[in-house]
This record gives sequence, C-alpha cells and structure tokens, in this order.
Amino acid sequence: MTTRSDRATHMLRRRLGPAVCFAYLIALLLPGPGVWLRHPHAVSLGAGRQLPLHTTTCLLALVLFSAGLQVPVRSLGRMLRRPAILLAGIAMHLAAPLLIIPPVVFLLRHSPDADGGSGLVTAMILVVAMPVAAGATVWTGKGQGDQPTMVGLVLASTLLSPLTIPLTVAVLAPLLGGGYAKTLAAAGQSLHGGFALTAVVLPCAAGLGCRLVVPGRWADRISASVVPAALVGSLLLTYVNASGALGSFLARPRPLLFVAAVTVAALVCAFSFALGRLTARALRLEAPVASSLTLACGMNNSSASAVLLTTALPDKPHLLLPVLAYGLLQKTAANRVVRLRVRPGPCAGTS
Repeated sequence: MTTRSDRATHMLRRRLGPAVCFAYLIALLLPGPGVWLRHPHAVSLGAGRQLPLHTTTCLLALVLFSAGLQVPVRSLGRMLRRPAILLAGIAMHLAAPLLIIPPVVFLLRHSPDADGGSGLVTAMILVVAMPVAAGATVWTGKGQGDQPTMVGLVLASTLLSPLTIPLTVAVLAPLLGGGYAKTLAAAGQSLHGGFALTAVVLPCAAGLGCRLVVPGRWADRISASVVPAALVGSLLLTYVNASGALGSFLARPRPLLFVAAVTVAALVCAFSFALGRLTARALRLEAPVASSLTLACGMNNSSASAVLLTTALPDKPHLLLPVLAYGLLQKTAANRVVRLRVRPGPCAGTS
C-alpha cells in the first residue's frame, strides 16, 4: 500500500529539477537567511560549554545517510562478483582529475584573468576530487544501467575518499597561482583533519549499516521518514550554498566572473563525461555497464565540495559559483546519458 510518505517522496523526486531551480531563485532574491545559516552557530551544552554547529555539514550528513539507507543490499553481492570492472571504474575515477584539470589550467592561463583563473580551478579541483555522487544510482536506474557496478563505485569511492581527496588536492595544488595553492592547502588541512571521514564516509556508512542491521520492516519505516526529509534537506543545502555565492555576487556584481564560472564548470563537466564514455568504449563494456561507468566518471559529490568550501574557506564565497554550476550541469549531462541509453530502437514502441 502506498503511504502518504511514499507519495510525498515520489512527488519530490519527480519535481526535483524545478525545485532546485526554485531554490536558486530564492537564494538570488532572498539570500539573507541562507548566508546566516552558512555561519557556525553555538549550541549550549550547559556548564558554560558550547558546541559549534555547522548547518551545511548537518544537512550533508542527512543527505548521505539517506543515500546509504537506500543502497540496494542485494547489489553488494553481485558487485563483488565483478571486481575487475569495479577496480577499472575506481582507477578511472581517481585518474580523471589528473587528466582533466591540467588542460583546463592551460586554457585559462591564456585568459585575461590576472591569476589565470586559479580561483575557479581551485573550486573545480575540490569538485573532481570528491567521491561519486550517491545520486548517480538514481540516474543509473532511470537509464537502465548496471546498478551493482554503480553501487560499488559509489561505496568504494566514498570509503577511499579520506585518502584519495587529500592526495588529489596535493598533486594538483602546484598548478595554481596567485596564492591559491596556499588556499587549497588550507582546505587540505580540513581534509586531513577528518572532513572526508566525518562528513562523507561516516553518514553514508551509518545509513548502509542501518539497512543491513535493522529488520526489513523497521528499515522501511525509517527510510519512509528519512528519505523525504533528506530530499527537503538537499534543497535547503542547495539554497544555503547558493545564498553564499549569489549573495556575494549581488553585493559586488561581476558578470565576467559569472560567465567564467559557468564556462569552466561546463568544460570540466564535458571532459568528465567524455572521459567516462571513451573509457567504456576502450574497455568494450556492455551497454548497461558502460552507462554506469560514464555516469560515475561525470557525477561527483558537488554538495560535499560546496560544504568544504563553505567551512574551510568562508571568506571566498565566489568560489561556490562554479561548484553550483557544475551541480546543475552534471544533472543535465546525466539526463542526456540516460536518454541515449533508453532511446527505443526502430522496432520498439509498438504493441
């Protein structure tokens, strides 16, 4: 029987695209509350003790817990039976930043920007260094891709992220100029300090553990409450991150910066999906697996990178512009991959 919660979740998922655009619009028209939420707030624990609370980190944890809770457990066993594909996918996901960022840096050094676009590249490095977005499993389902492969890539990249994110940042930081190498090093300190573990791995692992340990009926009840709350939380997180970027943009309008941010995000997004597709062709993978690998290579957890920028670099909200643009563009590109995958053949569609 379909419950009210199920209907609400289905409605939110169907209208998630327009809802995200609406969140951006509200951030543009009313950025004040979002800017206020970006800053840490102290929660009193009594006896004069206070706990700093980061709204963006809490929202990200809710979204990732929900993602772990929705992982199809049966897919885990099937995933382990195909370790070669999983290893190839992880290797490509880790190599992608090293193949994508240097050409973008080369192109931007010929731009009129005084620092060669290093600020924008800093944001993009943090995006491509993140694990595969948990939402990629949804697009895999829509595109009739190989779900076990995608689940494996999401989980493996997430579990490895405390090691791979700082390593990627350290390797690519020397490409930056204008003092942004030090800026990225500051973010790297947050990564080494446990951001990837506490804000990315643990919430996702907690959701997965809940799915594995809690009896099925109770797990379904928890999921029925958590999933719609996480969808609302993801929209609120989008609004908060967009408020930080668009609020500063409204205070000091910089149209060229906006155009450059969208252009850089589009370049990185296009390179990422193209690299995934070329790799799948080179490996001669079956169509469902190829679709999953393409999505995994192109879809990174942009929400986590936005939260990292918000917490580690609060004085540079303009760096959120390319991250927000990438978040929208990767969904657009994923939709194209899905449509190509499910496009009916010449004899299909008749009954």
